[in-house]
Amino acid sequence: MIPPLADLLDSARVVALPMHSRFRGVDVREALLFEGPEGWAEFSPFVEYDDAEASTWLAAAIDFAWRPQPEPLRTRIGVNATVPAIEAARVPDLLARFAGCRTAKVKVAEPGQTLADDVARVRAVREVMGPEGRVRIDANGAWNVDEAEHAVHAMSEYDLEYVEQPCATVPELADLRKRVKYMGIPVAADESVRKSADPLAVARAGAADLLVIKAQPLGGVTHALQIVTAAGLPVVVSSALDTAIGLSQGAALAAALPNLDYDCGLGTSSLFLDDVADFRQVDGSVPVERVTPDAAALTRLAAADERREWWIARLARCYDSISS
Repeated sequence: MIPPLADLLDSARVVALPMHSRFRGVDVREALLFEGPEGWAEFSPFVEYDDAEASTWLAAAIDFAWRPQPEPLRTRIGVNATVPAIEAARVPDLLARFAGCRTAKVKVAEPGQTLADDVARVRAVREVMGPEGRVRIDANGAWNVDEAEHAVHAMSEYDLEYVEQPCATVPELADLRKRVKYMGIPVAADESVRKSADPLAVARAGAADLLVIKAQPLGGVTHALQIVTAAGLPVVVSSALDTAIGLSQGAALAAALPNLDYDCGLGTSSLFLDDVADFRQVDGSVPVERVTPDAAALTRLAAADERREWWIARLARCYDSISS
């Protein structure tokens, strides 16, 4: 059963977090937060997502706020630095905000940029991270197979840990995985899991070496764990550009995994100029703990009235979808 809508609305707060740099087209990250018997949770599907997709995010938030979560198997989670599609010259300053991280994920294939821009950014990251650092790239499905093969080859000299969602479809991922196998560079699937009607299709097709999973888009910690078990592949837990509240849910998911061989994408609070609570990484890791938003931060970061109304209306529509 799910709680009455009124129980969600009683504590609902809508916030707008400014960012250091534009990331996946976002300069200000909006989120709706509410409190349940187990603590605070976050409902923050990106604004362009339709209600059908956003409803899964609401189910995840309700689960986190109203139901006990699986027992943690670890107390801290190693995290990666996240490098937006910035100019190579800005990389050192950005990575300084992630001091202690041994891994960096670099956004590539940004609209309006070139492969040369990507190569320069990855080169700059490798120079800062040094030979022992781990560098992974994320194309968000922007390349076709030929483009992806060419790009991976162009960046292979920088010792890539893996390439995340290089192509949009499962067949393309399977084809690319065969083409780049000789380079020893694994292929990871993200959107092919969290935005798919069948999140296990990519594993069944042998189209990925590992999965990138996120708690909100997969309906919560328990459901995400079920997907991981069924897929039988190594995973990386990542954020969906969450506030500190959503990051704590991601940490709960990472903490409950039987095996966690990769650093996780849960250090993204460092991309914000301000947040509702302090969940920044320290020495390359974040804690596994419930987070309570700071009252002053909720006031300071409160969204404009029209944006609050938009989010409340969205919450109500998604609630109707999951409660019907």
